[in-house]
Parts: sequence; structure tokens; C-alpha cells
Amino acid sequence: MTTAQMPLDTSLPDMLRSGRRLRGIFNGISSPAVVEMCAFAGFDLVIIDNEHGSAGFESTEHMLRAARASGLPALVRCLEHDISRTLDIGAGGLQIPMVNTSAHAAALVQRVKYPLPPGAAGISGQRGSAFSTRAAGYGAFGGPAHTWRSNEGVVLVVMLETPEGVANAAAIAAVPGVDAVFVGPNDLAHSMGYENRFHEPAVQAAIEHALRAVAAAGKCPGVLALTLEDEDRYAGWGARYFATVTTGLISKALKEAAQGGRAEMNY
Repeated sequence: MTTAQMPLDTSLPDMLRSGRRLRGIFNGISSPAVVEMCAFAGFDLVIIDNEHGSAGFESTEHMLRAARASGLPALVRCLEHDISRTLDIGAGGLQIPMVNTSAHAAALVQRVKYPLPPGAAGISGQRGSAFSTRAAGYGAFGGPAHTWRSNEGVVLVVMLETPEGVANAAAIAAVPGVDAVFVGPNDLAHSMGYENRFHEPAVQAAIEHALRAVAAAGKCPGVLALTLEDEDRYAGWGARYFATVTTGLISKALKEAAQGGRAEMNY
């Protein structure tokens, strides 16, 4: 008789606490095959992007299956009204955009954590409980063990994307139950009046402030890093979780394949 693998991947808390550099990749393409390719390429984790991507819940569930089968830890970046269903389909963590205050972060923790019995160790929250979901193996891995496993093993990453969020970075990072704080340079640049020019000195200074504050609070600082130069600079400011984007990498590779060397060709 074979032993079924538990659907819920609980490896992300240890990864975020490891202190090593982590390379993730945002994927907004609704494709389990792309998730598998990210795993085979060697990324440390994938962030299924349901803020800007096109996937519905069924497609997201299939991408989580692909990630689990290929051994790739998976976060889902989702909007707040999708938190409950995203957790129930088996996300190993959530990445929530536009968090500006510690009160907002604390409210998110409550939505991610299940209620605990009086006197139980850990953070007690207000997440609705159901063991018929994929996260609980449709009941095969349900009950109090699933409650404990989820509260300890599902991570919450909050995103700083405004000057207010940056100013409150230390307080947000200090909230119990927040596992990592990720700076979104593009939205931050827009909110500061620089459009998409996130390499402007003022935006970079804000990113540095946020990353150093999160690191000082003992949480994992994350940031979008599209080049090795950016990754190294942000690492010097304390960042340990870096992410790039599937669409950018695929588009660049396709363009190089379509246009590379044509200037030298004479037909």
C-alpha cells in the first residue's frame, strides 16, 4: 500500500529563517507546466501571482499541485478577499500586497491562523476551519493536526509598496506571525511620483530603509531583483529573499531567439 504525500508543503518557514539567499520567481501565467519548469530550473520558490496574473482558483490549485509534485515551495500572491479559499486549496504561504501599517499586518495574521484551544502554544487566529479541503487532503490529513500544521507551517509575507509602508517597516516586521516583508519597487516608485523608475536615488533610499528595518526586526527581508547587480546591492542592505518574473525572462529569451544576430545576416 502506498503512502500518499500530504498536499500542504510546510517547508517555507524554515527557508525564510535560514539566513541564506533565496531566489524566487513570480509567475502570472496560468500554467502548471511553467511552474514545473521553474522547479527544474532550480528556483528556491515560486510566487503564483494572483494579484496581476490571470489564474482562477482551479488553475491555481493545479499550479500548487505541480509545485508540490516537483518539490518547489509555493507562495500565492493574492488579494485579501481571496485569502480563505487560497489557503484551502493548499498554498504554503501567502504574499499580500499594499500593507501600510502594523495594525493591517496583525489583521492579516488573524485571517491566516486558525483558532487554538485555550492555553495552546502559538498564535490563535480567526481562520474558518474546514477539513474537506485540498490543504487538509480532503479529510485525510484533517483534524487538530491540520490546525497545528497550518498555523506553524503556512507563512505570511506582507508587501511594502508605499511611503507609508516603508515608514512603518520596523513596526510591520515586528508583528508576530509576519514571516517576511517584501518591498515592491515598482509600486513604491509610482507611489513616490517616479512612475516605474525605481532606480531613482530617492526610491532606492526608501528600499534601503525598509530592508534594513526588516532585517533589524529579525524577519526575512525580500525585494524584486531583476539583475544580479540589484540582488547584490539589496543583499548588502539585508535582503535575503529575491524574486524575478517569468514573463520578463520568457519574453527576453523569445526576443533573443527571434532577433538575435539578424543585424549581421544578409539574405
